[in-house]
Amino acid sequence: MSFFDQSSLEILAARVGLALLGDRLTLAVAESCTGGWASQCLTSIAGSSAWFERGFVTYSNAAKQEMLGVPEQTLAAHGAVSQAVAVAMAEGALRHSRADWALAITGIAGPDGGSAEKPTGTVCLAWTGRGVGTTTETRHFTGNRQAVRAQSVACALAGLLERLAPPADGLPA
Repeated sequence: MSFFDQSSLEILAARVGLALLGDRLTLAVAESCTGGWASQCLTSIAGSSAWFERGFVTYSNAAKQEMLGVPEQTLAAHGAVSQAVAVAMAEGALRHSRADWALAITGIAGPDGGSAEKPTGTVCLAWTGRGVGTTTETRHFTGNRQAVRAQSVACALAGLLERLAPPADGLPA
């Protein structure tokens, strides 16, 4: 995924907003490495109060536990940058809000903090909805801190849009 600037992220956020609004759905966001950037893009859209329910910036492990209910055991066993924690963040955001959908982003934006197992640019994302199963994926983005964070926001928003939009031909994907 290439670098995304603020304008292109806001265009993507507007598309998410239209999809949510069209289905009368709302969204909660749980962010770590993006520090609220996804929420900022979403709320930059005029009228977002109709579909953006709330955002959680849970940069520390303590915040993930206190605000989202991420189990200490999950953090200890898998680390903050893991699909297990991304799932717990998304499900916690849904549980601690009135939203219909939630997404979560946790990762290593750099320039430091990476390891051989989880290099800089490793980002775990999760999406969940009421009555819908939780899905997750891990991505490995390249570039500087800004580029990794921008790609994370773009991937999270695009992933939600895919989950909200039915296939164009009406057939299951």
